[in-house]
Amino acid sequence: MNVIVLVKQVPDTQNVTGDAMTPEGTVNRAALPAIFNPEDLYALEAALQIKDANPETTVNVLCMGPPAAAAVLKECLYRGADFTALVSDRGFAGADTLATSYALKCAIEKTGAFDLVLCGRQAIDGDTAQVGPQTAEKLGINQITCVSRIETLEPAKKEITAIRSIEGGWEKVKAKLPVLITFTAEGEMPRPASAIKTMTHKRVVPVSGAAGSPGDPFAENSQNASPMALWDIPAINADPLQCGLSGSPTKVKKIDSVVLTAADIRYIDPGEAGISELIHGLIADHTFG
Repeated sequence: MNVIVLVKQVPDTQNVTGDAMTPEGTVNRAALPAIFNPEDLYALEAALQIKDANPETTVNVLCMGPPAAAAVLKECLYRGADFTALVSDRGFAGADTLATSYALKCAIEKTGAFDLVLCGRQAIDGDTAQVGPQTAEKLGINQITCVSRIETLEPAKKEITAIRSIEGGWEKVKAKLPVLITFTAEGEMPRPASAIKTMTHKRVVPVSGAAGSPGDPFAENSQNASPMALWDIPAINADPLQCGLSGSPTKVKKIDSVVLTAADIRYIDPGEAGISELIHGLIADHTFG
């Protein structure tokens, strides 16, 4: 089986300060540490568990982002991924979810025939949960969203059964392969990096993945390809007009940096009267209601 995993490097939104935004209203990524998008780790773990159960499975990981995003691809190799590709080009800058899903769709098609595409439900920097479903739509395949775990996978029958979270409970969904699945953080805990794989891949750097190059393991007669390719717009055969800002109908008009600070401290009596006074005060200044 060929399993594709989509991952993203994101700013750590758990440590947002007043320096998190630039004067122009954009995210100041230099002020925030970059991390592996949490839910994508659960998608990677699901792919590696499939490989554990089916040793002939190949796990290919794709990440669209700046050159620094190669760090999360290294983490994928350390955990057991077979091949990774950094989809990076100045032409991707400013991409919204539509342009991002188009670029990922082109990158997925470059890998050839595939059985599964796995990714996190959403990225913590945008919280849209749109890229996975939009990618499935562009690929013309089924999708199962908000999955906590895969219950059964039958490669011979080309069928998969997954358990997904819904409001107030769980839902069991069966689909024919190929299918795109988005994962929540309710799945199996992601495994740690392997010491042996870390030593093997610690010096890996992205290699240009133009057709027929050492970084293109999907080219005809390709041998000894790098486990981390660098794919630009021509490498994935994408239309530049559908990438980046030119391919993004969503435009951000204004972003305000709101930093909440405490002007004073009030001690509230923990009894019923104190709590009632607090609630009425919050309603009066429109914090509630």
